[in-house]
Amino acid sequence: MPAEKAAGPREMSWRLVAIVLLPFAAAYFMSVTFRLINAVIAPDLVRELELGARDLGFLTATYFLAFASFQMPLGVLLDRYGARRVQACLISVAALGAVLFSLGTDLAALALGRGLIGLGVSGALMAGYKQISDWFPLEKAPLLYGLVMGLGSLGALVATAPAQAMVDWVGWRGLLAGLAAVTVAVALSILLIPPERPPTGEPPPSLGRQIGGFGLIFRDALFWRVAPITIVCFGAGTSIQGLWAAPWLSSVAGLDRAAVADQLFMMALALAVGSALSGVLAELVRRIGVGLLDVVGAGALLFMTAQLGIVLGWVAASPWLWIAFSACYNVVSLSYAALSQHFPGAYSGRAYTGLNVLAGAGAFAFQFAIGAIIELWPRMPTGGFNPAAFQVAFGAVLALQAAAVAWLFMSRARIGVRD
Repeated sequence: MPAEKAAGPREMSWRLVAIVLLPFAAAYFMSVTFRLINAVIAPDLVRELELGARDLGFLTATYFLAFASFQMPLGVLLDRYGARRVQACLISVAALGAVLFSLGTDLAALALGRGLIGLGVSGALMAGYKQISDWFPLEKAPLLYGLVMGLGSLGALVATAPAQAMVDWVGWRGLLAGLAAVTVAVALSILLIPPERPPTGEPPPSLGRQIGGFGLIFRDALFWRVAPITIVCFGAGTSIQGLWAAPWLSSVAGLDRAAVADQLFMMALALAVGSALSGVLAELVRRIGVGLLDVVGAGALLFMTAQLGIVLGWVAASPWLWIAFSACYNVVSLSYAALSQHFPGAYSGRAYTGLNVLAGAGAFAFQFAIGAIIELWPRMPTGGFNPAAFQVAFGAVLALQAAAVAWLFMSRARIGVRD
């Protein structure tokens, strides 16, 4: 049956976009910065704490574990209390986590801080998506999703050469303390600038009924059409760019630390541009009848093509392969826009977070598993990781992605049609 949509404001002006969405884009900016910052500070953590690849993978993955663990409660909170209040509280927790991380002296303390950061930014993108579903026309959702992702993904630029410059100046602890201060400012902007969400004219359902609403979502065929590709493309893409791209560039491509930072900067720029253009592309092709999930599938295929070249060790072409890798994997995030067009507006927060809990768990699993696979090979005489280890680890990820893309195109579930 066609999905029923909640009533609400359905006109769009760019002034309203700025007021309603920019503070949330800033929160996602901080989320992306925190997610990717370990790629820059990892050498300092390894040197200071003598971490191995497995330890480093676990430390970085605690972000995704905490992130994924809170997604189900987050969905209920977003639908019940709205994005503004929920996000202002959560992002403050991320600031606390950054302070604790900056003070940590062992793996356990750093993992606690990293986990609190993951918890605190767990609503960064989903709260922005909830704002879109509450305030704007549904047909504009992919365009606005791309805008939020593109602006927020600029945080990836900070987590490259600028972050390295800050580490050289004030150390990695000073960098984290500075990020904590900026995060507090973002929390205040969310609390003070956007208006409260528009009323729906309906009384809120009971908490038990809201929790039970996850059953409708997890029984839905379209949800399970897009879930695998989101897990293995977005989850793996963000894990690899956030941690394992830098060791590949140094160990396989032989780049020094400055060159690695420069390459990560270009990848971050590609991530931001690709994210923004994905929304624009989805809006353009919608007008000629191309489906949103076709855009998702095409982005996944381009992402996998770039990854295949990396797996095959095409070092000479690797700068462009990594740029294409970063530009394409976030296109898969348009699957969230598909859910917003499929489920009733009152379910949007839970639909987003139901998918996000799987994507976050996948990112945690990929980040940790890749590190475990890499540690199966002995280190190179130079101290770098074995190139064959990367080939096996990334190749296994690519095989899973191929299966997920096949499922996306084979499934007959359609947006707006629920059994």
